[in-house]
Amino acid sequence: MIRIGLLSDTHSYWDEKYLQYFETCDEIWHAGDFGSLEIALKLQAFRPLRGVYGNIDGQEIRKHFPLVNRFTVEGAEVLMKHIGGYPGKYDPSIRGSLLTRPPRLFISGHSHILKVKYDKTLDLLHINPGAAGIYGFHKVRTMVRFAIEEGVFKDLEVIELAG
Repeated sequence: MIRIGLLSDTHSYWDEKYLQYFETCDEIWHAGDFGSLEIALKLQAFRPLRGVYGNIDGQEIRKHFPLVNRFTVEGAEVLMKHIGGYPGKYDPSIRGSLLTRPPRLFISGHSHILKVKYDKTLDLLHINPGAAGIYGFHKVRTMVRFAIEEGVFKDLEVIELAG
């Protein structure tokens, strides 16, 4: 079993609560819009980090993270892209990949709206962790923790960051 801490859209904002809430996690995944390499380096110093760059990320971030990240963890194939949409409204830039070879888990960010939704048509779980940073229209900063065990997702928790 592996425990994952998932966040997105930090937009250069650092909060020590990221580390506090991800203390029990084995890996941290960031779904784009880091905002600065400093954010990535702090997360990476704490736990192994996987991620993708987002639309606000410059060349410094893009050198370290891909636009699309497809990988397998604990028997589950994961596909991550910052701008990805959600079941029923996938972004055209990723729709073909999802339809051709659906992963078990599709992660996106960008909208700043927390969403966890199962796609019955593609038999995949979609997670958008919302926004962990302070920039944007969102009222509540959010992150997600979950576990993967033998290809099964479990113990999903939504974390609301106050202040």
